[in-house]
Formats: sequence, structure tokens, C-alpha cells
Amino acid sequence: MAGVVTPREVFVVQNMRIEKDSLGEVQVPVSAYYGAQTQRAVMNFPVSGMKPYPAFIWSMGVIKRAAAEVNRDLGLLDPKIAEAIIRAAQEVIEGKHNDQFVVDPFQAGAGTSHHMNTNEVIANRAIELLGGQRGDYKLISPNDHVNMAQSTNDTIPTAIRLGCLWRLDELLKAVGGLAAALEEKAHEFDPIVKSGRTHLQDAVPVRMGQEFGGYAKAIARDGEKIKLAAEGLRRLGIGGTATGTGLNAHPEYHARMIKRLSALCDLSLYESDNLFESMQSMADMVFFSGALRTLAQDLIRIANDFRLLASGPTSGLDEIRLPAVQPGSSIMPSKVNPVLAEMLDMACFHVLGDDLTVTLAAQAGQLELNVMMPIIAHNLFEMMHVLIGAIQAFTDKCVRGLAANREKAEGWLAKNAILVTALNPVIGYLKGAEVAKEAMATGKTIREVVVAKGYLSAQEADRLLDAAKMTEGGLQSSSGG
Repeated sequence: MAGVVTPREVFVVQNMRIEKDSLGEVQVPVSAYYGAQTQRAVMNFPVSGMKPYPAFIWSMGVIKRAAAEVNRDLGLLDPKIAEAIIRAAQEVIEGKHNDQFVVDPFQAGAGTSHHMNTNEVIANRAIELLGGQRGDYKLISPNDHVNMAQSTNDTIPTAIRLGCLWRLDELLKAVGGLAAALEEKAHEFDPIVKSGRTHLQDAVPVRMGQEFGGYAKAIARDGEKIKLAAEGLRRLGIGGTATGTGLNAHPEYHARMIKRLSALCDLSLYESDNLFESMQSMADMVFFSGALRTLAQDLIRIANDFRLLASGPTSGLDEIRLPAVQPGSSIMPSKVNPVLAEMLDMACFHVLGDDLTVTLAAQAGQLELNVMMPIIAHNLFEMMHVLIGAIQAFTDKCVRGLAANREKAEGWLAKNAILVTALNPVIGYLKGAEVAKEAMATGKTIREVVVAKGYLSAQEADRLLDAAKMTEGGLQSSSGG
């Protein structure tokens, strides 16, 4: 009936406040610290249901605090307003308002929506700290005060860099922990001589310790690559404002921001030597993403080796035994699967997809701005988050409890006809091939065949076919060897 207010309408009015932005009035939840522009983004982009990673919230908070301090010190921002913004921003830094960051990662280009989400949350909390009511922007404005001397276009790329650096040590610790755990297994397994394999076919002997030492070194070097790639992220373009010219920012703002952010974040940060490049190009982010991709592909390779080496156990290689952490089948009793290695594969496949998105988004920028920054930010933070969790779980629940099946590993080696390779310098390649074929056809050992054919004496065969010595390289035919 016309003119009748329904209970639902009363509820909406009672639980919403009216805010205005440049497009007009917007209803915002009374309890929200965010405001009109954030609410528009929530309504416009109901895409994935995902929210920003804490790294993105933290990095934006620390930028806003630093900006308030710098603008206050430059005499551009009223000290009372600055102090309220600083206090509110610090609460954001500490994660006290994470639930107020509600914009989907798939949002308006450049990250304006996430940026305004930050400005509005800090402004409204600062207003409260001054005794005002949320939405009373006459006290503190999200744009004029919280966003003073800033633009989405220089703030978001700076936040991406800081957010990655925020978790860098955590990622490197996880990578280093895995490398150390693999190195421990390399020492533990070093006495075990097994069949090497190339092309998934039998090859000359290796020590299991050598195999695992290779894994450890690869992961350690991947950590070094990540650390190197992160250096480019330390160069910040904050102060470029909208296009790199620094319009509306004090001439000293850029340098002072770098100094203040370095102190607040306890990070070594550097001034950009070209603000236009820092805003146009996402190459530093692509380089860092590429280092994460390199780690991921090595992790996939190692996880797949684990699955292969643990295959069977009765009908596979069964050279290593992975910890049994959960039942492996809903129908087959006692089955145990390599679930941690499988998890690591899936996590790293996801990381590879994230890297491709970062690459495509980085090349999609035009002229003075890359508008694809929101997805670059989300995917970089996601890559780090997934890698940290997956590596830690794989290290703690799989690698540390790994056991070698020495009997099976050495048993496969005893049947390996490729041991004849060590005899090449003495009997030649063709005779070696002849011996190997006969050994495989008859089931006899290489030693038995080569002695029966008169190519070597029993003593010579024992010396040359010492599998452990083969793993040390050199010429088996050398005297004294």
C-alpha cells in the first residue's frame, strides 16, 4: 500500500547511515568504518567473495601513517588531525580492523576501491578518536586529509612492494627450513648406494645422500634467487602521485616518505630514481613473481620424485617411505598415499597460475599507469601465502619423518646391468653392451657374465664393480682404485 513503511524498510533505515560521494547519496551500514565509495565497490563487484590479504591491508596502513607524519612535519596537516589519523592507521597496521576491508580483489582498475576502503576506514576511526560520529567528514576527510599528497597510482604499487617485503623473511625461513631438512636427510642417507636413473631407466649408481643433497642445494639456491629478486621491490615510487610528476605533493615528500617507511617497517627501502618508471612498470613485481615460480617448479619436481621413489610399495620402487599421516582410500584398507607431496604439487600448480596472471597483468598497463595492479597485488600475496603454508607442511609432516628403505634400494642396484658402464675403459663399449644384454637375458650378474667370458678376472671384476666407489667418480680402471 502506498505510503506505508514496511518493517524491512524500517530495519534498513535504522541500520544504515547516509553518506555522500561525488556521485550522490549511498546507504552504508551504521557499524561500518568504511564509507560510500567502499560500499559502491561492494555492490559493483560481487565477484569472488574473497577479501584482501592482510599484507595488502598492513602495507596500506603503514603508508597512511607515514604520510600523516610526513605531512604534519611539513606543516601541511593539522597536528590534531594528523595524530588521530596516525592512531587509526596504527590500529589498521595491527590488524584490528581487517574485517572492514571488504572490496573484492576483482575490482576497479588501479586499486582505487581498495585505496578508498583504506582512506575511509582510517578517516572514520580517526573521527571517532576525536569524539565525532562515523561519516562526519567535516572533522576528517578520507580524501583531503588521510589521502593528502597521495594518489592510488603511487600508493598501490608502493603497497604491493611493501606487502611482499613484509612476508619475505617468513618465506625465506620456510625455504631455508626445507633445504636444511633435505640436507639432514642427505647426511642420514649417504651410506646407501642405489641405482641412479635417467630417462626413468637404470643408470650408474648414486648414493641416496647425493640425490637428496641435490634437492637441498636446489631449494637453497631458489631461496637466494627470491632474496635477489626482492631487492628491486625496495625501490619505492611513493610521491609520484597521479602520473609521476608529484603534483600536489611537497618537494621533500618523496624522500621523507622513504625515510619514514624504512623506520616504520624496519626495512631497507630506497628512493626511486625515476618516478615515472616506478608507476608505469610492474617489472620488479614480475621479476619477484618469476623467482617464486622458479621455486614452485623445483618443488613440483622434488615432490614428484618423492612420489616416484615411494611408489608401490610392493609394485613400485619403494626406496623411501613417507610418513603415514592419513588413510589413503575409502575402499582399499591399509592404503597410504603420498598426500603431502600431492598437496605440494597442487599448491605449486596454483602458484604457477598466479605467476602467469601477474605476467599478463603487468604487460597490460598503458602509458603512465598499470590499471591491473589489484590482481597483481592479490596474486603476489597469494603466491607467498600458499608457498609458506605448503612448504612448512611438506617439511614438517613429510621430509622430517622420511625413512629410507635400504634393502629395496640396494636390491634394485644389484639387478642393475648398467653397472657395466664402469668397465668401459677396460673392456670397451661394445663388449660392455654384450655383457649387459646377456646379464639381462639370463638374470646373471654383470660380474658373473664378465668373468665367465674371460674379459676380466674375478679380482678385477670385484675391484671395478665396487658400486660405492663408482659414486665418487673418476676412472674405475685406475691403479689403486
